[in-house]
Amino acid sequence: MGRFASRGIGRGAAALIAAAAIGVGAGDLLAPGVVGGRAARAAPASPLRAQGEGSPFREYGVAPGSHPHDVAPAPDGAVWYTAQTAGALGRLDPATGRTHQVKLGEGSAPHGVIIGPDGAPWVTDGGLNAIVRVVPGTGAIRRFPLPAARDAANLNTEAFDRRGILWFTGQSGVYGRVTPASGRVEVWEAPHGPGAYGMTATPEGVIYFASLAGSYVARLDPATGAATVLQPPTAHQGARRIWSDTRGRLWVSEWNAGNVARFDPSANQWREWRLPGAHPQPYAVYVDDRDVVWLSDWGANALVRFDPARQHFDVFPFPTASAGVRQLNGRPGEVWGAESGVDKLMVWRRP
Repeated sequence: MGRFASRGIGRGAAALIAAAAIGVGAGDLLAPGVVGGRAARAAPASPLRAQGEGSPFREYGVAPGSHPHDVAPAPDGAVWYTAQTAGALGRLDPATGRTHQVKLGEGSAPHGVIIGPDGAPWVTDGGLNAIVRVVPGTGAIRRFPLPAARDAANLNTEAFDRRGILWFTGQSGVYGRVTPASGRVEVWEAPHGPGAYGMTATPEGVIYFASLAGSYVARLDPATGAATVLQPPTAHQGARRIWSDTRGRLWVSEWNAGNVARFDPSANQWREWRLPGAHPQPYAVYVDDRDVVWLSDWGANALVRFDPARQHFDVFPFPTASAGVRQLNGRPGEVWGAESGVDKLMVWRRP
């Protein structure tokens, strides 16, 4: 996902929401460096606070059956999203609620989308086995196919480094990079086989990815492309998505363990916190401009906010049941998500 952000908007469900702020104390903290440790149980939740007309959520419907997966807000205020089952890249105008889709080609199944330093949306397309750039004004498409020997990579997520090189992951067990100026595509095998999933760039442009099946985080060497494995404290935690804060610390959603983890490269130190609730399943993670951490929790069908300074969680149930929010992104004052289960985009706005 990188620091080139994206978002999605939601409309018209404000009066239906019973969103909540559920407090969890610092007792959920896991000591750094505890290998295979378990996060403590969540502290007792505070009463739900019904949001009613003051709900911070809005939803926007997209084409039925499009199964939106990732979202990317553009500099012009629009929101791009991958319409995975439609083989298209969609564009939402939040001011009007109107959407249109750009078909990416026969067999397309787009997964990730980010806005590049050129202002264009860049897509990881698993069906085409290619990185795809779409020109915002015309819808013209340029494809960067993976080498023939790297077919069925199951392309996932991408991020740009400071040199303008695009890096990407493939769940079949690969990662790689595209040099846009030359069109060169390079691919490497990921450590420990399949699972390369979420990806991010730090403010300094250092690239990291998370491996869901491999349960690790990897740092990439910009010169050689070599991956250095960084092992979270909890074994088999299912590191899914990853995002950098403004200080270059990495935040990871641990799908299997129900934790959010933080790795501080400067101190070479891990910490983990368990999300509130009986069966948390954090899918996506996003860190906003204030270094507040956000997660989409499939176990609670909720947006979860974690304030690292206070070591405190707040939980906001999504407006629609079974939303299936697969990715989060945002801009100042807003957190966006793609509700893949109900063909909507949603936005949470700071009250």
